[in-house]
Amino acid sequence: MTSDAPRGRLLPMLCADGPWQMALDQMLLEQTDPRPVLRFYRWSGAWLSLGRHQRQWPDHWRDLAAEGHLSIVRRPSGGQAVLHAGGLTYALIWPGAPRQRRQAYREACHWLIEGFRSLGDELRFGDEAATGEDANCFARSTVADLVDGRGIKRIGSAQRWQRGRLLQHGEILLDPPADLWRAVFRETTPAPAAAAIPRQGLEQHLFLALQRQWPELGWSEQPLTTVERQELERRVSVSAACIDSTT
Repeated sequence: MTSDAPRGRLLPMLCADGPWQMALDQMLLEQTDPRPVLRFYRWSGAWLSLGRHQRQWPDHWRDLAAEGHLSIVRRPSGGQAVLHAGGLTYALIWPGAPRQRRQAYREACHWLIEGFRSLGDELRFGDEAATGEDANCFARSTVADLVDGRGIKRIGSAQRWQRGRLLQHGEILLDPPADLWRAVFRETTPAPAAAAIPRQGLEQHLFLALQRQWPELGWSEQPLTTVERQELERRVSVSAACIDSTT
């Protein structure tokens, strides 16, 4: 590999609130950096993220937010609502990804399949049709999603394209909180991930799988620069005043 060859960028694990996490992913998508970027993150508190074009959701979600059971934020990616609690989220920014939607999902998820397989858990793509009928992202398993051997949707993904760059969001369902899940979606809570799946350090296993898939990129960890952090803080401060109207 030559010194000017493209290199993949891994951002350090981050635990932060919804506006901060979503503003960061939007900022990374808008950059002109030719490198693919991957980051894993967790959420401070329970958050419900709404898809970029999601305009309908149950009234009781606002009640749950007003009562302090969760907070609501809008994602820059599509799809339906995702409850972020007890799981692990990833964001992959991929310049020059395949423009055919099914192919992009398959190539952008292969490393996840391999990562779970290395831990003894086989995942497969879902086969249900995508519709806007369910407000809950995990209510059905489409070609964008990965299902475990028990038939449970284990990873749900959503995309956003901008100027030839792909943002793929994914939520890895590990230990969904039973009471909150039932309160939000009014349905049975999915079973936890297999015991063989580590709750701490899972991102390291998955990152190794990504490196095996794209070895030519020479992935390396690089935190946010001072300029990036300043821009992120600006975006969060601007969006804070709009959260109520957005949700």
